[in-house]
Amino acid sequence: MGANELKVLIVGAGKLGIRLAKTMNFENFDVTLMDTNPRVIDMVNEHLDVMTLVASGVNITALKDLGIGKFDLLVATTDSDATNAIICSMARKLGCRQTVARVRDPEYMEHLDFIRAELGIDLIVNPDLATAVTISKYLMQDVVHFSGEFASGKVKMIDLNIGTLEVFVGKSISQLAGLEHLLIAAISRDSELIIPHGSTELKPGDVIFLLGEMENIEKFCKTYKLKARAKKVENAMILGGGNVGYYLARELSSARVRVTLIEQDRKKAQKLVESLEHVLVIHGDGSDITLLRDENLEKMEAFVGVTGFDEQNLLLALMAKQYGVEKSVAKVSRQNFTKIINKMDIDAAVNPVNITASHILKFVRGDRVASVSLLLGGRGEVIEVIARDSMPYIGKPLHKLQLPQGILVGAIVRGNQVIIPKGSSQIMSGDRIILFAHEDDIQELKTLFISGRGGLFGELWNRSKNIGVYSDR
Repeated sequence: MGANELKVLIVGAGKLGIRLAKTMNFENFDVTLMDTNPRVIDMVNEHLDVMTLVASGVNITALKDLGIGKFDLLVATTDSDATNAIICSMARKLGCRQTVARVRDPEYMEHLDFIRAELGIDLIVNPDLATAVTISKYLMQDVVHFSGEFASGKVKMIDLNIGTLEVFVGKSISQLAGLEHLLIAAISRDSELIIPHGSTELKPGDVIFLLGEMENIEKFCKTYKLKARAKKVENAMILGGGNVGYYLARELSSARVRVTLIEQDRKKAQKLVESLEHVLVIHGDGSDITLLRDENLEKMEAFVGVTGFDEQNLLLALMAKQYGVEKSVAKVSRQNFTKIINKMDIDAAVNPVNITASHILKFVRGDRVASVSLLLGGRGEVIEVIARDSMPYIGKPLHKLQLPQGILVGAIVRGNQVIIPKGSSQIMSGDRIILFAHEDDIQELKTLFISGRGGLFGELWNRSKNIGVYSDR
């Protein structure tokens, strides 16, 4: 391990644990992945070059033998909230510098301050709440397509599938009109992520990630007869009354959206009735089209599938589009669906694993990083960085930075001004920089824009404790 490498233990080799291990491994962190299931560990060993251990995170002897006191960070991502909290508490008492726990249960969320104070957990992440907030933000925005927003909403990113439109296909990016104040920051092609340049040629089925101010995005879409604006949602149907469905219904109803929530399990539906105000809870099979039509699906402005089954969420989100629902969203956890989602006629697919991993990566990288978004299941990242005086690139034209082809400065936000940079543009202290990076170049991006004095390793342990819960609010 190098002198500045972060030593990380991830307990729980589920979707989130593996995603974190893969992403941190790309950044050359010293990662150890622990799980009680030897078959899962065997699978990890076949696909990831990280240290692995078959053991329980609540086994004090195993933690001591591993030398947990020399670790900088422990992330507990097992299926049990209580187990994650206990693992973090034990690790801190054994000398681990910081801990992160995944906690989902709404009842635990009501006692976060007590849990953090008593158990010494530095960060609590709730994938279900974060997913619900992300979906709610999209539904409450008057945009059709949505990938993210940065610099407190000043910069938007939308994704557009160009299909076979002749105005795009076969054209290089430099040939497109209307990009004076916008940037095509990334292209998804056959599940691969491309960081483009002016000569990059667009092909049928490409999904372009368009970055800029919403006013300019709208002008671009108008030029090419694409729909950018949508009516803000006033009524919505949610399929699935698990934690995500509960949090989402709560978020939307608090924003005065009329919500219909459908849940198949009678006991769960009854509990939702007791827990949610101003939400119509229906006990029934949401895959029954007759039930959906009886509950006025065709009059809904939004449909969100958040059951525990990705296939059902996608299928019913597609069906909702057929019935004229303007915004149709599916919760999708499986990474192998990434290849087909962009080709489907739904408006947004939200992945709780990527959202949660982004929050943890932001925490690990320190105060210099304002936000992190994973693209295409981690094949790339969008990172919002706050520039400081000590950074080596301050005041230098971008063309002199000699950035790798897989790294792109997408936008510079200076006060209220959004700058889509050119080669002569300069970054000044205090700017918010929105960066795109291919997964192969994330280590280089970290070296150029994040690490250094006061950066990732200098600040992480010396700054005032960043104790909280991430929910992407």
